[in-house]
Amino acid sequence: MIRSENDTAEQSHPAPPLAGLVDEYLRVLVNERGSSAHTMRAYQRELMNFAVHMAQRYPAINSVDKIEHLQIRVYLGVQLERGLSKASTARALAAIRSWFKWLARTGRVEQNVASLVATPKLPKHLPRVPSIEQMNRVVDSVEDDAASWPARDKAILELLYGCGIRNAELTGLNLRDIHWGNEAILVRGKGKKQRLVPLGDAAARALRAYLTERSARLVGKFGSKGSDTPALFLSLQLRGVGKPGGEGRLTTRSVGRIVKRVAILRGLSADVHPHTLRHAFGTHLLEEGADLRAIQELLGHERLSTTQRYTQLTTSQLEAVYDKTHPRAR
Repeated sequence: MIRSENDTAEQSHPAPPLAGLVDEYLRVLVNERGSSAHTMRAYQRELMNFAVHMAQRYPAINSVDKIEHLQIRVYLGVQLERGLSKASTARALAAIRSWFKWLARTGRVEQNVASLVATPKLPKHLPRVPSIEQMNRVVDSVEDDAASWPARDKAILELLYGCGIRNAELTGLNLRDIHWGNEAILVRGKGKKQRLVPLGDAAARALRAYLTERSARLVGKFGSKGSDTPALFLSLQLRGVGKPGGEGRLTTRSVGRIVKRVAILRGLSADVHPHTLRHAFGTHLLEEGADLRAIQELLGHERLSTTQRYTQLTTSQLEAVYDKTHPRAR
């Protein structure tokens, strides 16, 4: 059974009867859907908590096909009573729904009873997006006072904001994914889906400057031995490079720290993280007149409804366009 350091105290009990089906589903997520390690940890935590709850509250139910939607509602209610937020409860329900969908498809249950459970109503929180001027100031001022490796960290910010890629997509980039001839980068998104994202001039310049230093550091420390690591972005200490299976790849957690440090020192709020730059990418494209479907392709969103979240950030612009152009507005 897959375990993580985030397992809760509930999961210290003996494995519940449903644990085998949870493990089987987790293997499907990895092998068939290419789910990320973050997704795996989240699904494991939510589904194992649910399995433990069922074993403790309904010991007579030892088969998944005996679970009814009312019992799932009880579980969500218990989580809310324990102080879990509505957003976290909604994520728990999403994991359970996904699991039951797979159970129904594989014939373990007749129907997805989790689909009968309503999602808790969530308050609409719009992400705080820095202005174009703020983002330019941050990206243009990555220097020694705000970065441990300025050339690398500037390239990171340029790609996050200039290409709108996710943190995990950034850290997963390899040298061969930079298509200089096409002025694009090959990005591997969720579920192993690939897309080509344009590489702007500023990002290209930052990447070339970083790659020069990257090569010099590798050769300086390892000679030719460590110069063949495929990872694009490397850790400052080059940990693992030169060892069997070692790449020295930068982690998503490290990228988060890099972004936050630079942003705070340049006057942005403390809640800035890599995804903030992705939001800024989409929002600023929309503000400058980009088509929503083009933004959808660039961001790698499966559904247009996900991309449409950005339209909530530019209501004043839409009102201005309406007032100026619609004959009934005058």
